[in-house]
Amino acid sequence: MTAGFEAHYVAVEGPIGVGKTALAELLAQRLQARAVLEAAEENPFLKDFYQDMRRHAFQTQLYFLLTRYRQQQELLQFDLFKQRVVCDHLFARDRIFAYLTLDDHELALYEKMHALLEARIPKPDFVIYLQADVEVLYKRIAVRGRAYERDMPRAYLEDVVQAYTHFFFHYTETPLLVVNTTDIDFVKRKGDLDDLITQMQSMKRGMQYYVPLGS
Repeated sequence: MTAGFEAHYVAVEGPIGVGKTALAELLAQRLQARAVLEAAEENPFLKDFYQDMRRHAFQTQLYFLLTRYRQQQELLQFDLFKQRVVCDHLFARDRIFAYLTLDDHELALYEKMHALLEARIPKPDFVIYLQADVEVLYKRIAVRGRAYERDMPRAYLEDVVQAYTHFFFHYTETPLLVVNTTDIDFVKRKGDLDDLITQMQSMKRGMQYYVPLGS
């Protein structure tokens, strides 16, 4: 099922609750790849952030920036041409959230740090962007039951979705497969995953929208 797929570093992205980690784990298994997964729940500032975003935004974002940088640096320790990697985030996602939460002075300092770190990390050569409506995201967030997400304002999630839409509308760095996950279940329906991998194999460059099996 993986024959013909040449990408060695695949990144899965999308807004909170869309299913990035679940898909990344499944793809890693099918592609015989190493899974590099974000551990958001380890951020000690995240609970306080959802209770008072303005007060705790900078330290929350800085922790994520440095943690994701460390994860990306670890990828340099092994040969990407000998072992595929599937990551459940882009390093660039940090800037998406930073622009939503930081004030002008914080953002200016953040940008300087981000620019220094970004120059030292490997870049993916294939990206999957997962989409879903806000209502669908809220249901998925509730199902997974993370305590720190219970206080997430709806307006914030809406802003996150819009920010992702804007970011990927202008994204041109790699082949990009856009997947609306509203009616797709990669975990429970093997056929959905098989069909996604088939479309990944057929992509060469540019942006393509995933058309679900049987459409």
